[in-house]
Amino acid sequence: MGLYGEVGGVLAASKKTKREGKAYYKYKQDMIEEFGDVLWYFVVLCRRLALRVEDLISGSEEFGISSQDSAVLEDMLLAWGKVTGSLMGIRRSDNEVQAMLREFFMLYLISIRAAEVSIREVMEFNSKKVRERFLDPDPEALPTFDEKFQEHEQLPKNFEIHIAERRTGQSYLRWNDVFIGDTLTDNIAESDDYRFHDVFHMAYAAILNWSPTFRKLIKQKRKSDLDIDENQDGGRAIVVEEGLTAWIFSEAKSLDYFEGQSTLPFGLLKTVQQFVRGYEVEKCPLKLWERAILDGYSVFREVKKNKGGIVVGDRRLRTIKYKPLPE
Repeated sequence: MGLYGEVGGVLAASKKTKREGKAYYKYKQDMIEEFGDVLWYFVVLCRRLALRVEDLISGSEEFGISSQDSAVLEDMLLAWGKVTGSLMGIRRSDNEVQAMLREFFMLYLISIRAAEVSIREVMEFNSKKVRERFLDPDPEALPTFDEKFQEHEQLPKNFEIHIAERRTGQSYLRWNDVFIGDTLTDNIAESDDYRFHDVFHMAYAAILNWSPTFRKLIKQKRKSDLDIDENQDGGRAIVVEEGLTAWIFSEAKSLDYFEGQSTLPFGLLKTVQQFVRGYEVEKCPLKLWERAILDGYSVFREVKKNKGGIVVGDRRLRTIKYKPLPE
């Protein structure tokens, strides 16, 4: 079913480029990703059927893939889709299964050529995607972004931020007994506790080691480097982080603020990736973003329930936790 769906994704991308033309600017990138997903499922299917991929694809030069095969992409894709349909329901005992998979892979290669993308691009992108999405990152390989700066320009290695609520319903923050930032309300007609959203900036700071908004709150921007100060800690970066945080919150509201979830939709994480493109934090893998968002919402739910609390962040361990406020 996965293989069938991903081949459909390739066909859908081809349809969109005919309909939208140049407006579909993501055509090539989407094709590379969809062809990569197909390859992933193809390899898994071969493994489940106890077949060696090497045996199936050896001698692929005999398929005679030449420039004239690229003439009509739609014809290639329709033929490929038809073969894919015939694979539905195969069993490893079927005598024709190896021949069917070889034919599938032949049309896969021809379709890639017709789409004018390279198999190398497909394999490299899919390998990177799988590593970032599913594998826990090596802590030693993760970026910290400010280790070369002096301490007063670094995000704190450890922090405890007190979040409390006034009788007016406004929330406020205290760090080392000093008030930071502005008092906040939900800024929406139907209350949803967004006034406590600074928790998410703290989660980014602790787990991603990044948050231009948190840097601004505690006044620890990297001003000794004019380029970093303007392009990574400046107003646009702050707006990007705030916009991303508000968008994730709008998604989370319909999902009970991610309670009981151990993973996030891949589409959501891909949107996060698009939001931060061009900023230093794009170096963080999606798996780390997933942890920052889920752990941040775990703390947020406690703050929301108790109308305040203490947010404890540890950049070295990349953790964020909740403690109740003292009586």
